[in-house]
Amino acid sequence: MSNPKIRVSAGFMLAHPAHWVAQGFGSGLSPIMPGTSGTLLGWLSFAVLSARWPALFTPVNWLIIIAAGFLLGIWACGKTGRDLGAPDHGSMVWDEIIAMWLVLVFITPASPAMQFWAFICFRFFDMVKPPPIAWFDRRYKGGFGVMWDDIVAAFYTLLLLALILAPAGR
Repeated sequence: MSNPKIRVSAGFMLAHPAHWVAQGFGSGLSPIMPGTSGTLLGWLSFAVLSARWPALFTPVNWLIIIAAGFLLGIWACGKTGRDLGAPDHGSMVWDEIIAMWLVLVFITPASPAMQFWAFICFRFFDMVKPPPIAWFDRRYKGGFGVMWDDIVAAFYTLLLLALILAPAGR
């Protein structure tokens, strides 16, 4: 449960760098489906950065960024969750951003349609939390727990896409 004394707002987000990161630079403040907003920011930022600076944002560099972002997220989401009084507050969307980047780096190059289906699949697994995602979500708390269940949802997304595309020979 969220701390009723703390109102999620731009002021809260800007009060500490961890809040700014955990809340996805403001995308987590969306009043409607903040997790989807964070995932959309992940998709958009991946597409823009990869297109604008392809020599810098290579798949290997993306994997380094994702690993560093995962570690940053453990700290940022842990701190923000403690400050909000909720270990996995809905406004924390850094986990969705990192997980979406992970999905996209493994399906690149992919058409916009394939990226869209990857987005839909990831949101499905992140929201429904089929086993063992729900188990991880219940078992691991704090920053690691917030980050890890989305990495598992990303793995499920990649597995489903591989199973769908394998028969087509793509």
